Amino acid sequence: MSHARAVRRALIALAAAGALAISVGCTAGPAPSASVTASAPSANWDELGPIVYAQGKDTSGTAKAQVAEWNKANPSEQVELRELSESTDEQRDAMVERAKNKSGEFAVMAIDVVWTTEFAANGWLQELPSDRFPTAGYLKAAVDSGTYFDKLYAMPSTSDGALLYYRKDLLDKAGLQPPTTWAELQTACDKVLPSQDGMSCYGGQFDKYEGLTSNVAEAISSAGGSILNAQGQASVNSPEALAGLSWIVDGFTSGRIPAEAKTWQEEQSRAAFQSGKLLFLRNWPYMYELAGKDDRVAGRFAVAPLPGKDGPGVSTLGGQNLGISAFARNKGTALKFVNWMQTKEQQQRRLQDASLAPVLEELYDEPALQAKIPYLKTLGDSIRTAQPRPKAARYSTDVSRAIQEEAYAAIDGTKDPQTALGDLQLRLEAVVK
Repeated sequence: MSHARAVRRALIALAAAGALAISVGCTAGPAPSASVTASAPSANWDELGPIVYAQGKDTSGTAKAQVAEWNKANPSEQVELRELSESTDEQRDAMVERAKNKSGEFAVMAIDVVWTTEFAANGWLQELPSDRFPTAGYLKAAVDSGTYFDKLYAMPSTSDGALLYYRKDLLDKAGLQPPTTWAELQTACDKVLPSQDGMSCYGGQFDKYEGLTSNVAEAISSAGGSILNAQGQASVNSPEALAGLSWIVDGFTSGRIPAEAKTWQEEQSRAAFQSGKLLFLRNWPYMYELAGKDDRVAGRFAVAPLPGKDGPGVSTLGGQNLGISAFARNKGTALKFVNWMQTKEQQQRRLQDASLAPVLEELYDEPALQAKIPYLKTLGDSIRTAQPRPKAARYSTDVSRAIQEEAYAAIDGTKDPQTALGDLQLRLEAVVK
């Protein structure tokens, strides 16, 4: 081993020392020890009164309308909507800051599915009794995302599977179908783009944040690789993972992905697509309704499953859960509000008005909804084949951060893809161990 490689290995091991053990997929396993899960105050589910509901920016206005409806029907149990940043990382930071201070300011929180384990393990979420929070008929993966050591800590609210948005008008004009492989996507771009001044081929979310983790995980899975295997062991230093990461890196090198996409999160990439800068875009279903209201692309775009290396690709499982702060007052109102937000009527409302995927299985099979929402079947297929991210008590601070840092180093040319994956393997091995 070279001296430089030895130094890198030592530094990586030190950086990951003291990190967590990871469980992947199901939540079966031994009960957590006191050192794993912090104690939380017991809940008084009969305490009623005003509460604050915190979530990311309400770009569709649907949450405002829902809260207004609740407040009209419940004058003595008013809910204040607190909109946080568009950035998922900044949303988490705001919630974590209050939790560490044992503040119950945010009584109900819309948390990313990958935060549930971290928040539960630290005692920041109130355990939800199954008899008060029914989940019958919910997507299994959605329920699992709100569960920690077989106990429900967050109510599944929305699910998510990534979609490939594409300019249907331009593909139709060129006599092309939506691509199912990366090669077909490149062929479509080679045929369409010469006549489209200023348009790039493909975009996604490649800023150094959680969205980059999702995009990289999808590329690796879509090439047949994995970040962690079924046993929870690091498996990212493989030819398949290299093919996935290299597809992204080569995209920037070749110009298939515009250089400015290195700073894109969801909203920046959506703006680029709607302004005519992209032929293809990977994004979440929330964008469908918003793009459909934009005269520049309304009626000119459609969605398809993500393409992969040799066939259809694999989405990262996304979505949000509703958690109740362990430190909040008026948990009885929080209980009532969470369950009301999860009624079939409200889930259908979010689907129709904000393109937010429901967690009730039956909504994907309703003919009336399928007739109104052209992408519903594609979305259901994406979610049912999606791969979850690892469950980790310090997912954001250790696992996802390592993926972001190493992947971004490859994207900006600081490291070649093989070196980045080798270093990521070492970091994850130290975390798992």
